[in-house]
Amino acid sequence: MTHLVSVHQAYWRNYLNNAAQALCGGVQMSENKLRETDASVQEFIDGVENKTRRNDAYVLLDLMKKVTGTEPKMWGTSIIGFGKSHYRYESGREGDEPRVGFSPRKANLAIYVLSRDQNNDDLLARLGKHKSGVACLYVNKLADIDLKVLEELIARSWKASFEASGASK
Repeated sequence: MTHLVSVHQAYWRNYLNNAAQALCGGVQMSENKLRETDASVQEFIDGVENKTRRNDAYVLLDLMKKVTGTEPKMWGTSIIGFGKSHYRYESGREGDEPRVGFSPRKANLAIYVLSRDQNNDDLLARLGKHKSGVACLYVNKLADIDLKVLEELIARSWKASFEASGASK
């Protein structure tokens, strides 16, 4: 089901447009780079060099599977996503994106579960050591945060992604 872009979705597209501009010498790509692929999630996680980050990725994988009830898919080359949401700009540009996800990056874990459409201040105050952006949390290691609170954030975001799109679960 299509819907107008939420702030959460806008983050994904801005991220991709910025990456495309950097890769193409400032020329904006007309095609979205964030696409679901057939790449192996397990092989991707197994390839994460930092042992703590790799182990944390498996914990996040299990937690997101539990909350969403769906199997993970690779999106692009480095994002593990759950579910799929279709968006369409008023201009007509459209595409798909994961409803929630994460990326075990070198510097930290990026966990895509936030939106300005939601008020998560209550949970973020209890989460533990983290930084947040428009649509994601940045966590150095899962030992720094309360996993029960993270589980609540994932569940809230998952539910909100369906409400925003008008889709059923």
